[in-house]
Amino acid sequence: MNKSAEAFRTIGEVADELQIPKHVLRFWEGRFPQIRPMKRGGGRRYYRPEDMELLRGIRALLHAEGYTIRGVQKILREHGVDQVKAAAHRVAAAQAATPAEPAARKRGRKPVAKAAAAEQQTNARDESPVPAKVQILTAIRELEIARAILLGQPLNAVENGDLKKPRAGRS
Repeated sequence: MNKSAEAFRTIGEVADELQIPKHVLRFWEGRFPQIRPMKRGGGRRYYRPEDMELLRGIRALLHAEGYTIRGVQKILREHGVDQVKAAAHRVAAAQAATPAEPAARKRGRKPVAKAAAAEQQTNARDESPVPAKVQILTAIRELEIARAILLGQPLNAVENGDLKKPRAGRS
């Protein structure tokens, strides 16, 4: 039995539709105060259509775009609920455009190099995508620069290959 788009949904129905466990929805309620399902007697949750949109956006940012919980909280704080809801539409459109690719589950922050590479591919659809070897070499270079900064070494040490190894006793 399919419900209309305006119908309220139970936590089980929401979990099935979003393909996430019920306990994750309860966890998100604690982390995102913007999620406010109606609660009836006995604590049974009923999610409104606007709650569903927000949950789809949160899921899209966390699972498809690789944001952390804190990253999504920051987006909600700085840009509002509508920006998070829009993320669900962006991801749905991207998945509709490339149905052959399986959705990869990523954790942590969205890497800057990857975001730039994706933007470059979007802007230049006629050009071939950046080879994986170039992406790997770029990532290694960025890590070497970050390491030099953390060790307090000049950036020209990266170019010369003169990076000093950290001492064993430090962490």
